Amino acid sequence: MSTEPGLMSLTAVACAIAEKRLSSREATQSCLDRIAKWQPYLNAFMAIEAHEALMAADAADAALAKGNRRGPLHGVPLAHKDMYYEEGRVVTCGSRIRRDFVATTTSTAVQRLKDAGAIRLGSLQMAEFAYGPTGHNAHFGPVHNPFALDHITGGSSSGSGSAVAARLTFAALGSDTGGSIRMPAHFCGVTGLKTTMGRVSRAGAMPLSQSLDTVGPLARTAEDCAVLLGLMAGADPADPTAVASVVPDYAAATTEPMKGLTIGVPSAFYVDDLDAEVASVLDATIATLKREGANVVQVDLPDQRQLSSASQLVLAVEAGAFHKRWMIERPQDYGSQVLMRLQNGLAISGVTYLETLRWRGPALAAHNAATAGVDAVIAPVSPVPAPTIVESDVGGGPGAEAVIQRLTRFTRPINYLGLPSLAIPSGFTRKGLPVGLQLIGRSFGEATLLRIGAAFQRATDFHEKAPQLPLA
Repeated sequence: MSTEPGLMSLTAVACAIAEKRLSSREATQSCLDRIAKWQPYLNAFMAIEAHEALMAADAADAALAKGNRRGPLHGVPLAHKDMYYEEGRVVTCGSRIRRDFVATTTSTAVQRLKDAGAIRLGSLQMAEFAYGPTGHNAHFGPVHNPFALDHITGGSSSGSGSAVAARLTFAALGSDTGGSIRMPAHFCGVTGLKTTMGRVSRAGAMPLSQSLDTVGPLARTAEDCAVLLGLMAGADPADPTAVASVVPDYAAATTEPMKGLTIGVPSAFYVDDLDAEVASVLDATIATLKREGANVVQVDLPDQRQLSSASQLVLAVEAGAFHKRWMIERPQDYGSQVLMRLQNGLAISGVTYLETLRWRGPALAAHNAATAGVDAVIAPVSPVPAPTIVESDVGGGPGAEAVIQRLTRFTRPINYLGLPSLAIPSGFTRKGLPVGLQLIGRSFGEATLLRIGAAFQRATDFHEKAPQLPLA
């Protein structure tokens, strides 16, 4: 087994640093060495801050030598999606418009991880203004999948999925408005948590859709995601939508078996029109869940197509409203696809938008009634493994839009309902492409999802498979 620090999980490296079996400098240098090798292939980083990171690592080591441990992530190097503001740092949001924007505040989520001792490696690539599901970016180029360089990472947290998969950072924040954490997790073979609306503060994170945006982590394991969520969750005076309810011990939940839990398999929609290899992974995962003691039953969910359409409508209107001024003053500075999607949002009537928002409560009640007997629902993240960059490029042909629309079918309903969902690596295709499945929970039911995910990962090793650096 390799002893390279960069290949360790976040939980393992944090423990090793705390116990002084590994220095923060060694962990940071290992990540920087991997970044130097992989970045030319992946384009995963927006900015690499090697000197600053090593200085911060040395300071963390010096503090620990004096008995001053800042918190559970003391000395752990991380990088995040380039939409999380950090005071004094350029935050591009993957755009030309904010190419030189310097943040004057720090996002609450990032600040809480810093308060726990994390240090910064740099910032990660993303789809322009987080409005794209593939990983393409008209200004900075596409991010590449480390398991197959000519394939997409998924978006909009493209750099986060790619960098975590290639072991360039121990974890990364993403955002999920229509699947932007879960899709990169699925396509890149990592674990990604879309949190319940209101579970984590969005203060200091670039908004896209005020009623759909959620903050969450991508990491190697469910255990890692649990640690990060526990540090970030909770009320925040800077974000009145952040809920003040008690934050569970998510890490403790990951030590429990899944035995005795009931997991639902949808009877329709999420099992329709699946790629054969995705369907095979779903069947194998269900078999594993049963072996681990879960009770697996079929559930009949309300029409998910309506939920998906409602999610797209809300996103289009809210994103269009946020970007209206820039669309008027600087339309030439948007990528063509993003500009078109934003302009479409301005054409939707206020009455239609408000009706769609009002339907949310009844839709959630119907979902809760349909899933009353289960602890979680399991479903594919996407009907297909990662398509190629070329076949999902809207500039490359008329078929690309159909490819893109198919990718997001299974993620958008969850955003509309505001529910949590954990994407977990669940298998690989014959060509070596990762396949992820999502566990869909009840509102603020992240602990149960993490419990199931961690138990599944103790029984399997899909999350441990790292991509290999291409031969020069």
